[in-house]
This record gives sequence, C-alpha cells and structure tokens, in this order.
Amino acid sequence: MTTVASAPAAPSVSAVRVPVWAWALLAFAVFALYFVSQENGALLSAPAAQMLHELTHDARHALGVPCH
Repeated sequence: MTTVASAPAAPSVSAVRVPVWAWALLAFAVFALYFVSQENGALLSAPAAQMLHELTHDARHALGVPCH
C-alpha cells in the first residue's frame, strides 16, 4: 500500500512592524510635498502663501509643477 506524503505547511506571514519615526518621516514628506507643489493660500494667509511660493518657486519647476 502506498501513502501520499502531505505537502509541507506554508510558512506563516507575520505582520511587518513599522517604527514610529518612519510614520513621522512619511507624514513630514507628504506635507512638504504639498507645500512645495500645491500651497497657494488654501491653508496659509495670502502674504504667507506668497512668501512660501517664492521660497519654493524653483523647486516647483524642478519637480515639473506649473505654478503660473
């Protein structure tokens, strides 16, 4: 009589733990990208948005974001 060998069990997949500093860095990067590419007065007052626009003007064009 022949017996069929059972297949080995698949290894269990454990959850990947992401450190808190990595989440904080991701949040900072998202907000920085927003301010460089999109902020035109939606969150900041007009003078502050204009100053931010001038500070990030070259970075906008380097990323290919039209700003005017």
